[in-house]
Amino acid sequence: MIEDIVKELGFLTLGTRFKRIGEALQAQTQALLTEHGIGMPAAHFPLLAALDWHGPLGVGELSQAVGVSQPVVTRSLKGLEDSGLVVSEAVEGDRRVRRVALSPQGQALVQRAQREVWPVIEASVAQVCASLEGPLLQQLAALEVGLQRTSLLQRSAAAIGTEPPTRQRKTPAPGKPAKKTQETPR
Repeated sequence: MIEDIVKELGFLTLGTRFKRIGEALQAQTQALLTEHGIGMPAAHFPLLAALDWHGPLGVGELSQAVGVSQPVVTRSLKGLEDSGLVVSEAVEGDRRVRRVALSPQGQALVQRAQREVWPVIEASVAQVCASLEGPLLQQLAALEVGLQRTSLLQRSAAAIGTEPPTRQRKTPAPGKPAKKTQETPR
């Protein structure tokens, strides 16, 4: 068997290791979404969650809310708008700036995902991470092995019948929008 050079190089290839774990989580999250009859890319859900959490946002604000570049957000929004999940309109006074909001269809999808899928994803990821302890590189190795051994889809199937509690919105401070504590899929 060929040696895993990324694992063996340790901190030298930590970024690649994180990317590999991220890709595995993203692919397995996509499988869970598909299993629940949701055929949109998992990568779009953080954008939908940000719009649900904050309300309408500009592209720059949305980019900041999810931590990805504006060009990535713009490309993703095109697909979401074509799907009818978001709507955008020019800001009065500055037609160059567009505000993006969830459409009724997008709001319904987010609510369904929050109710049916996100708790399953969160519980499955928490389960694979629960046994992690020790130095970071050992934790990453254990996380990778855990994801390879039992996918999120398999973990969620094993957990059917035990619904994790759904987190609720916190009460907002006066003058501030409500924030949700429901985490988005990774």
